[in-house]
Amino acid sequence: MADIPKAQDQLFDARSSALEKYARLVVGRAGWWALVKHELVTLASQAVPGALGLVLRKTLYPRLLGACGRNVVFGQNVVLRHPGKIRIGDNVVIDDHCLLDAKGEGNSGITIGTGVFIGRNSILSCKNGGIAIGDRANIGFNCEVCSASEVTVGADVLMAAYCYVIGGDHEYADVSKPVTEQGRRSKGVAVGDGVWLGAGAKILDGVRIGGHAIIGAGAVVRVDVPEYAVAAGRPARILGMRADVQAPTE
Repeated sequence: MADIPKAQDQLFDARSSALEKYARLVVGRAGWWALVKHELVTLASQAVPGALGLVLRKTLYPRLLGACGRNVVFGQNVVLRHPGKIRIGDNVVIDDHCLLDAKGEGNSGITIGTGVFIGRNSILSCKNGGIAIGDRANIGFNCEVCSASEVTVGADVLMAAYCYVIGGDHEYADVSKPVTEQGRRSKGVAVGDGVWLGAGAKILDGVRIGGHAIIGAGAVVRVDVPEYAVAAGRPARILGMRADVQAPTE
């Protein structure tokens, strides 16, 4: 079971000062210098519109990140949490109003490969887990990738708008307690290279999607999908195989 404290518990913990809570939830590093640097970069560049904002973020955001390659474009109001655990390759576009949250104790954070596009309003959220996005992946707008253990999205993945990849779940067996008080569990999610997720697809915890599979729009995927398969529906089922690849005989 993953140790994932609720946001309310962290925000209203009377044992910590407001500064300590802010550093733990947002900055990710202790000390005044880390706080001041984070605040100055955010104030000077995060909300600035137009070409000036793009130049400021391209110059200043890498100073907060764990690693940042060449030609990385950060849109307006891109929010970074625990930026020291975020690593970005070359030629990446992160569109307006995205959230990259690498929060967690001892997790691997967020790794984004080379040539990745992340559409506006999308969220990469670590809940004490890690997220890895492979080279040339394309994540549409309003998508969410959430991890309480490990979530990997392979190279050349096409993720259409409103997709959810959720690497975690809630316990619910004890009917005497609300679900919010029963902790969480996570097996992680792996999306193979070259997979196409149709608009609104939802990939649930524990699922492995083989390389080059296609998941139909609006599908809810609860079980593994083999490579080159085409799956759709709620819950998703395999409809066939791509391009002369034979379906399993079982």
